[in-house]
Amino acid sequence: MKQLSIILTLFVCLYIEGFGQKPNIIYLMADDQNVGSVGCYGNGEVSTPNMDKIGDQGIIFTRHYNTTAICMASRANAMTGMYEYKTGTNFDHGDMKPEVWQKSYPVLLREAGYFTAFAGKFGFEVEGLGLCESDFDMWGGGPGQTFYATKKNSSMAKYAKEFPHSTLSYGAFGQDVIREAVQQDKPFCISISFKAPHRPILPDPKFDHVYAGKTFTKPANYGRVAGAHMSKQSKQGRQYKRFHEWEYSTDYDEVMANYYQLIYAIDVAVGMIIEELEAQGIADNTVIIYTSDNGYICGAHGFASKVLPMEESSRAPLMIYDPRSAHAGKKRECAALTGNIDFAPTILDLAGVPIPENVDGKSLVPLIENTNQEIHEQLAFINTWGVVPTQSLTCITRDWKYTYWWYGDTEMKPTEELYNLANDPLEMKNLAEDPQAETMLNAMRTRYDTELAHWKKEAVNYNNYRQYITLFDRKIPWAQKKFKKSESINEANH
Repeated sequence: MKQLSIILTLFVCLYIEGFGQKPNIIYLMADDQNVGSVGCYGNGEVSTPNMDKIGDQGIIFTRHYNTTAICMASRANAMTGMYEYKTGTNFDHGDMKPEVWQKSYPVLLREAGYFTAFAGKFGFEVEGLGLCESDFDMWGGGPGQTFYATKKNSSMAKYAKEFPHSTLSYGAFGQDVIREAVQQDKPFCISISFKAPHRPILPDPKFDHVYAGKTFTKPANYGRVAGAHMSKQSKQGRQYKRFHEWEYSTDYDEVMANYYQLIYAIDVAVGMIIEELEAQGIADNTVIIYTSDNGYICGAHGFASKVLPMEESSRAPLMIYDPRSAHAGKKRECAALTGNIDFAPTILDLAGVPIPENVDGKSLVPLIENTNQEIHEQLAFINTWGVVPTQSLTCITRDWKYTYWWYGDTEMKPTEELYNLANDPLEMKNLAEDPQAETMLNAMRTRYDTELAHWKKEAVNYNNYRQYITLFDRKIPWAQKKFKKSESINEANH
């Protein structure tokens, strides 16, 4: 018995010294990248070998959503693990409060001894603190949209000679952070927010050859005919106009070639980071998370851009590779419902740092070991930005999606959309008025009401978020609803 006790003690000690050390964490976020742009999600017409490598060695999440599909709010969600109405942060609403930022994962990890770094588009500001540069050990971030020309990004200008296009400069930044953290013998957390593939369309000419002259298969829900059943409210914003303005209707192949070329450069930058991990001998203790701040519509249903609750906009790629997992290298898929509010608790959980009680997200760590688990029964998808009719609340489960379009006027009335995502992933049939779907419609209405009740309980008392408690209420008539437009926070072409 004494001998067994000694053996167990030795095993525990070896675990602590070997596999028990804090992992390094790399969080990579594209801007406006949809699920259909990644090879490991089934698109054989694109080249994304390093993204595919993360998915092949780790987990591909097939039901991942951004709970707000626009950059400012989405990034605040990811940093804090909270819904937009709790961060109080979005265009046309306001900046983040310092007390919210202090519970973000970068702040908490640094307090716990992690070497932290950020590069790229920060996406929001904190009142009185700006971009919070001093809260990171290494900084390569910038305000607003940042620039594709590296030399125009002051924090990244030193990379401009070798990498004149900013996408690869972020790969070089990641390499430098890894070297510095290794030298200091500290666990690190690198957060890189690529500008690509956000407009303007300025891909790195170094990769012009990759998609030159290629044609691409249009999705089965492409074009205006495939969007005839969608709400009038959704067609009032710029997302509807941009189908023509951005030439998806007239020059689809060239538009998509440029889009995919921007993403290809991200893939090369990801490869640079992976190579440095291997060169430093720390790849086996580094978790890599790859995602995007939102999806992108790219002509589906005759729309373009993002923001709206349709799948192409609200869903985004998510691949996680944890080399310490017993399942690493087995290319697994996870169909559990996940959201961008899950990133902060996941990163904190990986680092062994306590997760703040006020977060809405859940750690994805249990799914790394068991992809058959569920961590959410439902999620909210929120739009409180843009022209008033397009603003709405959506409730999503793994198999169903319900949206209440609250706005009405002389040309449209409040209406509902209900989609069976399990049988109709392209959202081609609105079941809200189908008698055979009445039971599910009522069930999803109840789930929606639950999300609105949480909003009522938790929403901040500033930046005009509490007005939506009335606006999004299905039971309050349109005539009793009044909308107050917030002061605009402008960002070019967001």
